[in-house]
Amino acid sequence: MPGQVYKMYIGGEWVEGASGQTQDVVNPSSEQSIGRLCMADVSDLERALSSAEKGLFVWGKIPAWDRGTILKDAARLMRERSASIGRMMTLEHGKTLAESQMELVRAADFIEWGGEEARRISSRMFAARDPQANVIIDYGPVGVVAAFSPWNYPVMQASKKLAGLLGAGCSCVLKPAEETPISTSAFLQCLIDAGLPKHVVNMVFGIPSEISEFLIKDPRVAKITFTGSVPVGKVLAAQAGAHMKSATMELGGHSPVLVYPDVDLDRVTDILVARKFANSGQVCVSPNRFFIHELILEKFTDLFCKKAQEIQVGNGLESDVQMGPLANLRRLQAVEALVADAVAKGAEILIGGKRLERDGFFFPPTVLKSVSFDSDLMTTEPFGPVVPIVPFKDDIEVLRYANASVYGLAAYIFTNSEKRQRFLAGKLEVGTIGINDLPTHTADIPLGGWKESGLGVEGGVEMTKAYLKSQFRYVWNA
Repeated sequence: MPGQVYKMYIGGEWVEGASGQTQDVVNPSSEQSIGRLCMADVSDLERALSSAEKGLFVWGKIPAWDRGTILKDAARLMRERSASIGRMMTLEHGKTLAESQMELVRAADFIEWGGEEARRISSRMFAARDPQANVIIDYGPVGVVAAFSPWNYPVMQASKKLAGLLGAGCSCVLKPAEETPISTSAFLQCLIDAGLPKHVVNMVFGIPSEISEFLIKDPRVAKITFTGSVPVGKVLAAQAGAHMKSATMELGGHSPVLVYPDVDLDRVTDILVARKFANSGQVCVSPNRFFIHELILEKFTDLFCKKAQEIQVGNGLESDVQMGPLANLRRLQAVEALVADAVAKGAEILIGGKRLERDGFFFPPTVLKSVSFDSDLMTTEPFGPVVPIVPFKDDIEVLRYANASVYGLAAYIFTNSEKRQRFLAGKLEVGTIGINDLPTHTADIPLGGWKESGLGVEGGVEMTKAYLKSQFRYVWNA
């Protein structure tokens, strides 16, 4: 696709930016350009916001039942096009074709769920304390939403946001990641082909900080929703707060894994290898900090390393490949820095640890031991295929290790003791816990983090609630 121009969607049309400015879209498996992405300037953002303002009125006139039909039709198209869109995603992101296609199917579930939840929005009426009065609680769309989605799951993360806000009756300006515009655009085309009216969704690309600042401070924007890193999320949340705007923040994680001697280590290592290196470790709920009971430390480590080394790393379009490259050069450099810092502070590399000597941003499954607790690998979300293995002696010690983090997104417990499961789950400071398995975020489940991992949730019956405002009416009947 060299020479291909990828456009923005403003006012119901696919358009180039007013300035003519573009940037390369890079295939992370080859480091070669696969096209040019149009970038927005202030005039483009102004047109996008004006369009979204019109879209709010247009979308609000459509009954919830019909909004639901459009979303469910879009989900059907996403499933039908999963093979072609999945290939686009693998080219621009690097993940395996199987992972890309599965992402499309899961994203379609969110869009369909949003259509179903749209039909469940209802007002409430009840008797007031005065027998001649009634109380009505009515719900309506919060307004125009500024939505920011990341590159690690370009379609699924965008779908989570659009499913909720469109189901609630909102319009939006969507800013996906500049690294992965192709699959996100194809996803938006599914919505358009399903009958989404002009102006309801506008999609722009550009310099992230400039776009977020412009959108958040504009009074036409009522709410922001963001998925990404904690540092960026804090900046955007502060900007939203300065303008008294609500924010849904799905931020990073640094999930601890607690493994006890009473489990089947062959099964456990199978699960953890598969999930740790899925999407090359670029997953907010990825198992990151491995705390292994000292009685099984050696056996667990040997099994895990053996299975991790068997993973086939390469171009995600190749059928035998199980793990693709990191998504961009920034991510590769960050992972290299994490490993170097850990080694400088006393860690020992057991497997991997060095960029593969080939074109592309390839970094192999990497396992370290003797990792210092003050290393960046133990305190910063790695977002890559790197595993620190740390021994522990008892419940109290491992809880201290697991909770010693500003992150509180997820944690995973492997023990067959129900008593220990209840004890640990009640003490872990996270929003999601997997016991003897790692759960997948599906549309019917609300996902949200504690501490610095986020504000609010995405999914479940809560999906549309974040995009609704309530009005209290007191009606006296003469």
